[in-house]
Amino acid sequence: MDSRTIRTRFLEFFARHQHAVVTSSSLVPANDPTLYFTNAGMVQFKDVFVGEQSRPYSRACSSQKCLRVSGKHNDLETVGRTPKHHTLFEMLGNFSFGDYFKEEAITLAWRFLTAEMGLPAERMVATVFCGEEGVPADEQAYATWRDVIGLPVERIFRLGSNDNFWAMGETGPCGPCSEIHLLADPAVSMREALAAGGPAVDGRWVEIWNLVFMQFNRQPGGVLQPLARTGVDTGMGLERLTALVNGFSSTYDTDLLRPLIDTVSRRAGVAYGAAAATDVSMRVIADHARATAFCIADGVFPEKGGREYVLRRIMRRAIRHGKLLGLEQPFFHEVCAAVGELLGEVYPELRERGEVIAKVVRAEETAFRRTLDRGLVQLQHAIEEARAAATPQLPVPFVGDLYASAGFPIDLTRLIAEEAGLDVDEEAAHRWVAETHGAAASKVGEQAIATVHKQLAETHGATEFVGYSAEQAEGTVLALVRDGALVEQVSAGETIELVVDRTPCYGRAGGQVGDSGAAQSAHARLELLDTTKPEGTLIVHHARVLSGSLSRGERVTLVVDGARRQAIRLNHSATHLLHHALREVLGTHVAQKGSEVSPAHLRFDFSHFEATTAAQLREVEARVNAEIRRNVASRTELSSYEQARQAGAMALFGEKYGDQVRVVHIGSASTELCGGTHVERAGDVGLFRIVSEEALALGVRRILALTGEAALALDQRFEDQLRGVARLLKAAPDEVGERTERLLGQLKAQEREIASLKHQLATGGAGSDPLQRVRTVSGVRLLVLRTEAGDPKTLREAGDTLRGRLGEGVVVLGGEHEGKATILVMVSPDLKARVHAGKLVGALAPLVGGRGGGRPDMAQAGGPEVARLDEALARCEELLAALLASPEGDAGTTSASQTP
Repeated sequence: MDSRTIRTRFLEFFARHQHAVVTSSSLVPANDPTLYFTNAGMVQFKDVFVGEQSRPYSRACSSQKCLRVSGKHNDLETVGRTPKHHTLFEMLGNFSFGDYFKEEAITLAWRFLTAEMGLPAERMVATVFCGEEGVPADEQAYATWRDVIGLPVERIFRLGSNDNFWAMGETGPCGPCSEIHLLADPAVSMREALAAGGPAVDGRWVEIWNLVFMQFNRQPGGVLQPLARTGVDTGMGLERLTALVNGFSSTYDTDLLRPLIDTVSRRAGVAYGAAAATDVSMRVIADHARATAFCIADGVFPEKGGREYVLRRIMRRAIRHGKLLGLEQPFFHEVCAAVGELLGEVYPELRERGEVIAKVVRAEETAFRRTLDRGLVQLQHAIEEARAAATPQLPVPFVGDLYASAGFPIDLTRLIAEEAGLDVDEEAAHRWVAETHGAAASKVGEQAIATVHKQLAETHGATEFVGYSAEQAEGTVLALVRDGALVEQVSAGETIELVVDRTPCYGRAGGQVGDSGAAQSAHARLELLDTTKPEGTLIVHHARVLSGSLSRGERVTLVVDGARRQAIRLNHSATHLLHHALREVLGTHVAQKGSEVSPAHLRFDFSHFEATTAAQLREVEARVNAEIRRNVASRTELSSYEQARQAGAMALFGEKYGDQVRVVHIGSASTELCGGTHVERAGDVGLFRIVSEEALALGVRRILALTGEAALALDQRFEDQLRGVARLLKAAPDEVGERTERLLGQLKAQEREIASLKHQLATGGAGSDPLQRVRTVSGVRLLVLRTEAGDPKTLREAGDTLRGRLGEGVVVLGGEHEGKATILVMVSPDLKARVHAGKLVGALAPLVGGRGGGRPDMAQAGGPEVARLDEALARCEELLAALLASPEGDAGTTSASQTP
């Protein structure tokens, strides 16, 4: 039975039992900054389980793509070395939100495995929670297995919390779980396996399915309270189930992975099964190709931090294993393309973004191969030194510097070192990088103010923001902070932080800078320098007291700098239009990676795998300006997060959104979740101009743009420059391009003519034949010439010409360039054994106050004493004779350094 049939039959089975079939969510968890990646089927239902969200169904099922590479669910190091561990896998799961509970969950699971999948009931056992630390044993699950399913008691194992109790975190929903295990090896009898102690102590059992029963809410301090609404969350790996149903001992033999291994095998010319080491490498590459393709399809590109760096680690491990297989040219993009061919029908995003996946992977592989080649040389040298010194561990500073300076991953260093029998202290290396390269923990002062902000947020809660509709508001002073400490009163001349209960000032967030302005109370005037949101929804005003004094509890009026706010509005709304236009022109893989919206400009960082062309940027700019001219009214509305996302609103990954979100519509098509301030109509932006576009990191580009008056000023400045150039060229502005091309053509022709004349001057072509000046020194022909053209390039060209005409012999040329003397010595190939050009020029150079050297056949020197150049050239015969007479081929330092 192939994997596609198993996946379909699972979803159809639960659909027949009134479960809503829910599509897999993205690998990047929506609205959950606590996770880098979706690591379980329940992640997309997390808010439903905790009661913060509702769905139109009370039971659901899914086949969810998951990635486990960090935190407690981290299988990265074991991937490829065992027959069942993976980074990317599909989790089959069924869920109940206050509907059915333990008995139906167990019954449905058992029926599916035995009746639908045909797994032998007589070779399966179950585990349940035994109870510990004040938490009762799960007698209901035990009774269900014994009385409803009819499982003999010797095949029901009671285990502790490490195996059979699940919690969402330190606090929150939790509960016991029950697992189903299969004795897959037919050579092992049930009697023998049961006698050995069961799944907790015997590795011959294979876990198939985990059924979690959420029935408690863990309070701070560990107290468990019964949930008002219980839930069921189950998970079963499709890869493992497919292997068991088909009698495979390894998930890598299933149709989900074996075709990828075969792709690697063909590309490397290495048979799978031929050797344990190469088999591991092929399994790693196959697994990591799946993880890579799915991540990029979901908008994650390899970068330096966060989930993006996790992807980079995965890709680099695969590329390194390719090198172990002898794959010296880029190959990984081909394996990732095979992932799309294999799973593209089930996950169409793999095919839709196939080109993007290929380009991103190839670019990363090309870049990393350079890093790998450089790093491996340094690493191998360090390994040899450690072995020679009988040191069991690589030095921490070396490991850290190899990462910080050369980009060589620390975990990869550890892996290679372990293969050589050496240890690496990863934690110490990361600390070394942090301490040495400025990524250490925050300073004491910053920690102190952060503590104050947290205290204020807990005490006063959210600050009421009224700035969407007003630029002036009155509020009560809740807190005053000076030098990181709470104070009761502040006075003139002090720089402080001010917290009020309501404000019109926008706190820096979502890329938009904070407002500035003024504040006044009955006894004080303040300048508002900035506004931030350091802790949740707490808004803090950074201010300077201009006069008087201000005390906690007083009323104060805050006024936003309206002109500055309007400039920010223009740039923020234009940022939304730009984002939409980029996705239209470059593709839907474009995702915002960062932004800065200030009154002066907008900066937008976005994911894209290659440099944008001038034509693409022009098209993006044109689309934004077209929206501006349409002048569609902007709209904002409050909605639930789920409704907004279903309606197509763009959300920033990593941002935490509340129950209600603010949806902003700019222009005719842009819809994003945003808390910032915006124009009333798209036409208010006035004009949009892209100033620059550049690479920020591999796979990330940055655009700088202007709007409104700033964009107009840029156009006017360009126009002034164009008209100024037109006047200089004595041409109309629209003729500047043609006239410039013509002048450049003339300039290049003149440069060629000048170069030709210089060459003639240097070789004597404009007058008498220089070969008439040839002298013979100890049987060697010598030509010494002072030229009018003394730049190094012309001298070399002239030297080549004269050496060719001279035949066997030595050519010495001297000239003046930029106020310095230059000397060139060239020796014909057949004389290199007798005359070394570098030694001869080394003897001449001190005569002009300089130094020089070079190859046996060609050498150059220079010095500041141009007045002594003729003297130096006059001594060439003498120095050459000394060079020829010396058994070491040395002209000697004495004669060259003495002044006649």
